[in-house]
Amino acid sequence: MNHHITTPITEEVTGKLKSGDYVYITGTIYVARDAAHKRMMEALQRGEELPIDIKDATIYYMGPSPAREGRPIGSAGPTTASRMDKYAPTLLDLGEKAMIGKGKRTKEVIDAVVRNHAVYFAAVGGAGALLSKCIVSSEIVCYEDLGAEAIRKLEVKDFPAIVVVDSDGNNLYETAIKKYRTIDETCL
Repeated sequence: MNHHITTPITEEVTGKLKSGDYVYITGTIYVARDAAHKRMMEALQRGEELPIDIKDATIYYMGPSPAREGRPIGSAGPTTASRMDKYAPTLLDLGEKAMIGKGKRTKEVIDAVVRNHAVYFAAVGGAGALLSKCIVSSEIVCYEDLGAEAIRKLEVKDFPAIVVVDSDGNNLYETAIKKYRTIDETCL
């Protein structure tokens, strides 16, 4: 099923999304990778506020290339999500509702997705130049010294993604393997 959704992504929205659905996201999303996630965790450990409003936020795991003239951002393909797995449950428990990346997630992250009625989306790896065309604006919010790993606020329009893990814990990576294993066995 296809869904056009607007941020902030709330529990009402995540409850309607099912593993395998295609979504087109419009609105504000944040970009953060490993180094930014580590800094956010260190800030929390010191009792400080996060530099972004995490409630119902969507974080895209991506490190953009430099913008070409006339464009808000360069290539904007997803980073491997498992690199954020040690940080994701904490952010989900604080109110984050959606993550965008590529690749599998740990059981701890999936449990946090279910516990918080959140969702994990995958963006197509290798399509960074095409994905960047859905980005209307980009601004660094904090941690500018991290360069490409700084936290950015993006405005996106019809940003394409696929629901991998839905709020019930259904995981496309697992169901797709089972489906194609069954198809393969019938072909033998």
